[in-house]
Amino acid sequence: MIINDFYWQQKMRTLEVLSSLSHRTGELSGYLQEITFGVNELIGIDWSIVTICQQGFAKVLASSINLDQEIESYSVHGELSGTVIETGCSLIVENTKICQQYGQAPEGYQAYLGVPLRTSQNKVIGTICSFHKEPRNFCQQEVEIVELFAERAATAIDNYYLYQQQRQFNEILEAEVIRRTEELKVVQTKLIEQERLAAIGEFATGIVHEIRNPLTTMKMGLNYFNKQDLTETAKIRLSLALDEGARLERLLQEILLYAKPQNLQLSPINLHEFIADNMKSLENMPEAEGRLIKLISTQNAMGILADGDKIKQILINVVRNACEAVNIGDIVSLSLKNILDTNQVEISVHNFGEPISRDILSSLTQPFFSTKPSGTGLGLAIVKRIVEAHHGELTIKSNMNEGTIVTIKLPKLGG
Repeated sequence: MIINDFYWQQKMRTLEVLSSLSHRTGELSGYLQEITFGVNELIGIDWSIVTICQQGFAKVLASSINLDQEIESYSVHGELSGTVIETGCSLIVENTKICQQYGQAPEGYQAYLGVPLRTSQNKVIGTICSFHKEPRNFCQQEVEIVELFAERAATAIDNYYLYQQQRQFNEILEAEVIRRTEELKVVQTKLIEQERLAAIGEFATGIVHEIRNPLTTMKMGLNYFNKQDLTETAKIRLSLALDEGARLERLLQEILLYAKPQNLQLSPINLHEFIADNMKSLENMPEAEGRLIKLISTQNAMGILADGDKIKQILINVVRNACEAVNIGDIVSLSLKNILDTNQVEISVHNFGEPISRDILSSLTQPFFSTKPSGTGLGLAIVKRIVEAHHGELTIKSNMNEGTIVTIKLPKLGG
């Protein structure tokens, strides 16, 4: 009768401890430590741990006593917990000094009870191991108590890892949604830009046509007067009018270049040979007079698939700007190199003129933005459109130490 009362009291205490356990997803460590304390109390043991086992190594997830950092992870080979993992069955060793066939116990402990942690899919993922300093027996009821706690622990660990997997999946999904959203924004921006350029192109073509006809008539009249015997004052005014007419004609031409669709006539080009062949044209530009344009290039494979006329337009606009930024006698460097990791060819135009303010650096490729009194503000905007049509990249860097560097990256042929 006394024995039955003891078992009844122990059962009630077991239920009380089990019901007091509180587990929230993501708070695994504290919950498992509560389990080790419960096991210690209910079966009267010195030390209990909860382990998880993966690829022959066990990691201690919770312990009823403080552990040194170096023993929180260990190989299960030759250990008592290794036997529990291998057999998938509870193991009792009353005296580890006498019975050593199942593995070694930690130093200073002689009695052992090990219970497997089994998931709902019947997979053994770890153990609850209980150790006692003195030899002792474990009755069936004590084994059943620990098995109850093992069931709770296995469920908590299984749910925790499922929760972590779900969180990781959600994070990946969220990152993918953000990436796709950004891609859609880029595509949408490009579509809007294409529609805007198409509208500008249609409008510009009509306007340019309407302006060019009367401008041609005006230039014919001015050229007629230029052949007449005029006073010096009249000649000066006539020269100014002719210069402004030429500038207006260039502006109309650049508006058409910027606005019309970039229909490329692609062909394989050896960029080193192409630029070398066009060096004379660049050196003969009025803006290049008195400046030295220096080509720096290795003659390695520099093949690109591009529209030669468009690439020449890029070189003229960028080198012209660089020449205008430096004094007579200064050097403008034009360099070429392969970028192996991105499979691109890089064109850089470098000058040591007055650096461009950071405030306006990002505006240089916007149409009709210019820092020059007589500039149209379309040169770099045209360059950007041509580079993007070739699936390339345009960057501009400027500071006091390095000067100004305009860099164009274009995909290599076959890249």
